[in-house]
Amino acid sequence: MLALSLSGEAFLYGLGIAASVVCGATGVLEASRKHIDLFGAIMAGIAASLGGGTVRDLLLDRPVFWISDQLYLIVTIAAAVLTFFIARHRHIPGRLFLFPDAIGLALFTVVGTHIGLLFHCPWLIASLMGVITGVFGGLLRDVLTNEIPLVFTSELYATASWLGALALIFLQNVCGMDFIAASFIAMIVVVAVRLAALHWHIRLPHLTSDA
Repeated sequence: MLALSLSGEAFLYGLGIAASVVCGATGVLEASRKHIDLFGAIMAGIAASLGGGTVRDLLLDRPVFWISDQLYLIVTIAAAVLTFFIARHRHIPGRLFLFPDAIGLALFTVVGTHIGLLFHCPWLIASLMGVITGVFGGLLRDVLTNEIPLVFTSELYATASWLGALALIFLQNVCGMDFIAASFIAMIVVVAVRLAALHWHIRLPHLTSDA
């Protein structure tokens, strides 16, 4: 595998923890429309936060990250429980979760892409590891709450993740940019594309049927 400096390793770990917190919270916010109980909220938060990275690690034949380090699970559960009790006592607009969800998408995209690179995956596979890490947890969350997955219907979601993953790979491997600097730019790409798509209702073509 490729090596990271100590500062790079700490930064990557911090991104993963931050992403777990953000997605643990947004998983509950999105699922709250279903009037779920506390256990359901925790399950939705865990699915949203840890699902994508779990699939990535299984595909890479890598120890599953939250089993190897339970801090990811602890902060996810804590974020889900805290969000559950806040949402019980304060009205939270349904679309409010979209901005932190974009942040979580960006964080997990960078983490997943770089882990793919660390495992010497070709650039296309590494970018798809970033997309899987970023979007698959939300897909699981939506399936658990009986919703059409956001990734299939919403304004540019997986596309935003993929563009950010490709930006990270290009900046690191072609431009020779430092990992931390490239990560920040890649995250900005993901958030900017996602929020721009939401603002201007930019979508990929949808499959329709006249039947």
